[in-house]
Amino acid sequence: MSKRLRSSEVCADCSGPDPSWASVNRGTFICDECCGVHRSLGRHVSQVRHLKHAPWPPTLLQMVETLYNNGANSIWEHSLLDPASVMSGRRKANPQDKVHPNKAEFIRAKYQMLAFVHRLPCRDDDSVTAKDLSKQLHSSVRTGNLETCLRLLSLGAQANFFHPEKGNTPLHVASKAGQILQAELLAVYGADPGTQDSSGKTPVDYARQGGHHELAERLVEIQYELTDRLAFYLCGRKPDHKNGQHFIIPQMADSSLDLSELAKAAKKKLQSLSNHLFEELAMDVYDEVDRRETDAVWLATQNHSTLVTETTVVPFLPVNPEYSSTRNQGRQKLARFNAHEFATLVIDILSDAKRRQQGSPLSGSKDNVELILKTISNQHSVESQDNDQPDYDSVASDEDTDLEATASKANRQKSLDSDLSDGPVTVQEFMEVKNALVASEAKIQQLMKVNNNLSDELRIMQKKLQTLQSENSNLRKQATTNIYQVQTGSEYTDTSNHSSLKRRPSARGSRPMSMYETGSGQKPYLPMGESNHPEESRTRLQPFPAHIFPLEQLWMNFLE
Repeated sequence: MSKRLRSSEVCADCSGPDPSWASVNRGTFICDECCGVHRSLGRHVSQVRHLKHAPWPPTLLQMVETLYNNGANSIWEHSLLDPASVMSGRRKANPQDKVHPNKAEFIRAKYQMLAFVHRLPCRDDDSVTAKDLSKQLHSSVRTGNLETCLRLLSLGAQANFFHPEKGNTPLHVASKAGQILQAELLAVYGADPGTQDSSGKTPVDYARQGGHHELAERLVEIQYELTDRLAFYLCGRKPDHKNGQHFIIPQMADSSLDLSELAKAAKKKLQSLSNHLFEELAMDVYDEVDRRETDAVWLATQNHSTLVTETTVVPFLPVNPEYSSTRNQGRQKLARFNAHEFATLVIDILSDAKRRQQGSPLSGSKDNVELILKTISNQHSVESQDNDQPDYDSVASDEDTDLEATASKANRQKSLDSDLSDGPVTVQEFMEVKNALVASEAKIQQLMKVNNNLSDELRIMQKKLQTLQSENSNLRKQATTNIYQVQTGSEYTDTSNHSSLKRRPSARGSRPMSMYETGSGQKPYLPMGESNHPEESRTRLQPFPAHIFPLEQLWMNFLE
């Protein structure tokens, strides 16, 4: 369903004629130029949809029209309606203003910074204020006053607020009262149709009990909105929820490329994700699908000569400040996937979503819990069972992000990240990366074996060294004993004068040397009678006494 525009409708941001886009969560209609700025802000700020060329659930379009006609724009421009703002020079953008910087700055201030929204008086405890606003929302959704509920949501009321006394959420109240447009508004702001109240009933149960069959069917569609959108993106069809068909899982036309080892490994890691991480990944892929579909409509409806410029292009998902840097980087990296790679990822998510919904066990053994994107990154720091790394991780730019893991896993992830960040990754490139990794691991194993062999040889040599040092020490003691047993009467036989023995040099230098030199190195060879020290040289010029020469000669020959 598409909307028929009326000539009286104008852009909510610049008052330009014939707006062709809608900001669903803001309840406004906007023109082409302003829509380009909305898209650059991200879906967490403004969820844009073309009024003619995008599929609309009838009640969702009716909800946006009702908000627009009842002055929802005054919620976002509250302070600009004050005459004092005109005196201070504050004004909204005009159709003649340039998109950048005039319209862009105004739209960012209006929706991103909420600069013109009416502020409540400050309190010491902000949580009390949010709780009070949520209670007011809980009471207001039973009526048809949409703009009041939108105002409460803009001030901080929570769409999933669980009333402690009533034991239910605002969506339970709206469903019981049959307020389908209120249910649409709450769902846009994150209300969960599957939430149970204190009695164990869901909003769908209350809608059916009250005879609101259209509302009940719409709530079921909202419950499966994510998987329905992914399936529609691939094959242009949605499941028939009325007849119990809740999932459509398309098949790739060319399935021969899906049997690569990397594809199988990625699918196993996807299956091993916790439900929380899988939901985050699925939401990020949903946002990327919305970006790609909106891009296609945008390019098909614009005057390329005037409107499509670098400043209006949204090449990847904008940063959401509520997410971690790792998750934002992974979200941006989704834009690097080519059509085949992205379709494969979407099909894997649809298959695993169905498996988790039906509670089916895994077909194979579980791998370690890892992130598929962060990029698809950690935490956010990623909480995994065995400290493994994601296959699709973080990268906001072309620089790789180091994650906590072992060195080999980090190197592997870095190689894959650089491929994904440089452009669309082909299957051939994936296989080249895989072959390089296998060769690298084989080389590492070979080096580890060589290192182990060297370590064993080193231990053997150390044992031999200790044995030889012990033998050398014993021989030195025996030689010294023999010297002390020489006849007395010589100037060298005075056992009380040990210094004479210490001064006696060997043929190698000033100290005995063993087979393994443990000092600073072997000293140069000096002929008999020569030394590095003058005093020792004078001493050694004295000839050896004839009666001890054979023993001394034997001692020196041994030491040599």
